[in-house]
Amino acid sequence: MDAKINDWVIIHNIVLTPEERAPQVPEDTKKVSLEMWVKGFIQKDASIGDLVEVKTITGRLVKGDLLKVNPYYTHDYGKCIPELLQIGIQAKEILFGGVYNE
Repeated sequence: MDAKINDWVIIHNIVLTPEERAPQVPEDTKKVSLEMWVKGFIQKDASIGDLVEVKTITGRLVKGDLLKVNPYYTHDYGKCIPELLQIGIQAKEILFGGVYNE
């Protein structure tokens, strides 16, 4: 078992397949499924990939495929771009008279 009852998890569910999408949706959007990711407390022990039910912070019960236990944010602002560092230094010099005028 990957997740035990009341573990914080994230699940995934297909809400609408491309065939079920509304006709007024743009063409490029119609080509893909409408997907949902929800975090909540799992209601029964389960393994990754199992169809499970979670209870969200707001009390909703939602079903979906178990993706992760104890999910966390993994985004960042990307790699350092040296050119942008130089632009920042140059802008400070132009606008404020350099680093000695702070």
